[in-house]
This record gives sequence, C-alpha cells and structure tokens, in this order.
Amino acid sequence: MRRILVTGAGGQVGSALLAALPAQGFEALPAGRPALDFDRPASIEALLAAMAPEAVVNCAAWTAVDAAEENEPAAFRANALGPALLARGCAARGIPLVQLSTDYVFDGTKGAPYAEADPPNPLGAYGRTKLAGEWAALAGNPRSIVLRTSWIYAPAGTNFLRTMLRLAAERRDLSVVADQIGAPTAAADLAEAIAAILARIRAEGWRPAHGGVFHATAAGHTSWHGFAEAIFAAARAHGGPSPRIRAIATGEYPARARRPADGRLDCARLAAVFGVRLPPWQEGLARVMRALHAA
Repeated sequence: MRRILVTGAGGQVGSALLAALPAQGFEALPAGRPALDFDRPASIEALLAAMAPEAVVNCAAWTAVDAAEENEPAAFRANALGPALLARGCAARGIPLVQLSTDYVFDGTKGAPYAEADPPNPLGAYGRTKLAGEWAALAGNPRSIVLRTSWIYAPAGTNFLRTMLRLAAERRDLSVVADQIGAPTAAADLAEAIAAILARIRAEGWRPAHGGVFHATAAGHTSWHGFAEAIFAAARAHGGPSPRIRAIATGEYPARARRPADGRLDCARLAAVFGVRLPPWQEGLARVMRALHAA
C-alpha cells in the first residue's frame, strides 16, 4: 500500500494529511471539488478509476453543525451518501476506506467517556447524518475504518481557536460555554494518527480486527471555556490578545443545534489494535499556536 486518496483535501484534516502521509512513506493523492462531488455520483467512480488508490481517507464532509439543522438533505448527501459511494468503490477494489466521524453521534448524557459499543443517540441533524455515514461506510465495504473524533482545529480554516482569536481582536470581553466538555483535537495530530494506522495495515496486511469503529481524539478533556482560556494563555506568550472570558451555560448561548454536554471518547481500542495514541490536547494546542505564529 502506497497511494492514498485524500478526499476533502482542502479542509483541516485533509490538508494535514498531505504532510503526514509522505512522512510515513505514502504518496498522498489530493482530491476535492470539482473532480470529487458527492452531488455527482459518477464523479466518485471516475476519480477512483483515474487515481487508482490503494486506500482512501474521506475527509470530505458537511461540518457546519447549526446550518445542518436548516438543510439536512444537503448534509445527508455529503455525510452519508458520499461515504456510501466511496465505500462501494473501495469494496469493488478491495481497498480500505477511512471514514471520519464525530462525538456528536452521542447525546452526551453517559457521564463517562463513550466506548465504541455504546449506543449512539445524536441530538441534531449533523450527528444524524454523520452516524448514517458510519453505517454506510461499514455496510458498503468490509475494509472500512470509522474514526470518531472531536473539536477539530488547525492554524487555518473555520474552527473554535481561530474564532476566539478573531473575536479577541474585536472586543475585550468574551462569553464562552463552560458546561460542555470534550477533547480539542489538533488536525495535525489526527492526521498523523491516520497515517500511523495505514502504516500498521501496510506492515501487517489487512486483518478483520482493523475494521470497525474507533475513537481517535487528543488525550484529556476540557470545556469550551477551558479551551478558550488555554488558547489565550498560549497567545499571550506570542504577544497575542488577553481578553476577559466569562463562563456561561449552554442555555445562555443561542444556537440552532443541540450539542452533547459530555462528548468524551474512550480511545483504548485504537491503542490496542493499532498501537496509536494521540498526544494530550495541550500539546496539540501548543503545536498549532507555534504554526500560527511561524506563518
């Protein structure tokens, strides 16, 4: 296995994979619109035929959580029908598909980190469509790996870290939700984990244990408020802003979509099967802040 097709290559994880895969000896084959368009099913088979990959990592998705409430059919096409088409094409070629998913497939009421076998119960359209994408990938290709992750951010793109820094440049006081917890996961750390998973499969050959659902987040957890405080503590070291941050409850922050209050994921299975562990979220944050200020 050498040639890895990366869909959604312009996004946060896709962009990070273009660097992480060559470091493991793979050739990254980037794909995005217009060559790859889940609204044009024929484009999927045409792309697979032209690229001849030996594995596919699907980073293409509808990730606008609130907007999904207003346009669930479009989110479903991207998050469920797209993975179904990719799974079918990968199955026909006997190659692995890595499908990214989310902690939003859970309702956040367990009170402890979720294991892969815990029953999903999404609260909104985004979680529903991503869960449907999991099922489509697993049903369509016996060599599918579903990776649930959370709170992805990077030096570029639309994410919580960049939003916080932008708002802090505009105002001195910020209000941030303090009663939702999860694991902020740097896109580069997740990308390196994916590359390590593929390297393990390359070394061992495909085994049945490689398939199925795995949780893949940074180690540790915090709240959105705690994450914001850590962002600005790191920013101060680089001469960045230092706003006052007020902790608020979810009910004080208007949003169309409901979000899980506790989206922690147990990542033990990832370590047991692939020997892969993501670093603590604080290390990922430090890495992203260095990249931001090196740009």
